[in-house]
Amino acid sequence: MRVAIAILNWNGKSWLEKFLPGVIQYSSETEIYVIDNASTDDSIDFVRRTFPLVKIIENASNSGFAAGYNEGLRSIDADVFCLLNSDVEVTEGWLQRVVALFKENPKIAVIQPKILDYNNRNQFEFAGAAGGFLDNLGYPYCRGRLFETVETDLGQYNDEAEIFWASGCCFFIRSKDFWARDGFDERFFAHQEEIDLCWRLQNAGRRIFYTSQSTVYHVGGGTLNKQSARKTFLNIRNNFTMLLKNLPTKAVFPVLLARLILDAAAAVHFGLKMGFPHFLAVIQAHFSFYRQIPGTLKLRKGPQLQKYFNAKFIIFKHFL
Repeated sequence: MRVAIAILNWNGKSWLEKFLPGVIQYSSETEIYVIDNASTDDSIDFVRRTFPLVKIIENASNSGFAAGYNEGLRSIDADVFCLLNSDVEVTEGWLQRVVALFKENPKIAVIQPKILDYNNRNQFEFAGAAGGFLDNLGYPYCRGRLFETVETDLGQYNDEAEIFWASGCCFFIRSKDFWARDGFDERFFAHQEEIDLCWRLQNAGRRIFYTSQSTVYHVGGGTLNKQSARKTFLNIRNNFTMLLKNLPTKAVFPVLLARLILDAAAAVHFGLKMGFPHFLAVIQAHFSFYRQIPGTLKLRKGPQLQKYFNAKFIIFKHFL
């Protein structure tokens, strides 16, 4: 099974300096690619000089996570793509169980390892933890992370389990499944495009898995940190677009109506907690979603999963 590790880079020389040596050390049986989104620093010259065996793919522009990977992966021939953030530290043996799982179960399309926090190494990391799910209102959460609350890793998720979505920070996918679903939705730019792809794969009968027998450590916020209003905008706009695109027909109207009401409260919450730009980002996200509705409706492809959630009303249970 040919595995290709693809690291999307944009002005990320410091991350490549820090983490690429470990990827090379613990991934000798793979090909490693750096897909560059038109960086303006000298990160690509650095890779050429320092790691001549790493292959470089240069995209014409910074088109974001979704389009950047879509464009770059077209030049890679492999059975499995590992989409790896540049701010991820891998560990010895991180590939073996993932490859074995793909071989054991041909219905598995995507696998995520255990993702721990690089700076707090006994805690799960926000973006993925031990595998992702949705509640009935479409709020993403993880085993090990609910909204801003992150668990300590005490071995409670030392298992292999089917999940609903895998984190894009370390995302293993069969290449045939990636292209069968036309890759990521490029309108997302960044954030939640991996959830959308996992949902579409499951609509087509494919499965998403987590294994604790592979561990990586993620810094997080390497491109957009948690305090970025741009990140707030993308998360809210993309979540609405994903819901309209993938929800079963009977759930579309009640879920989106409930979310519109709850987002009024979210706008006030974000504004008070993080400042006016975040309040404005919620409003802008809604109008951007409205503009995308005609295109999104064209992308609805049946049949949709009738059971898409694993918990109910987590926002009320958590905050109230």
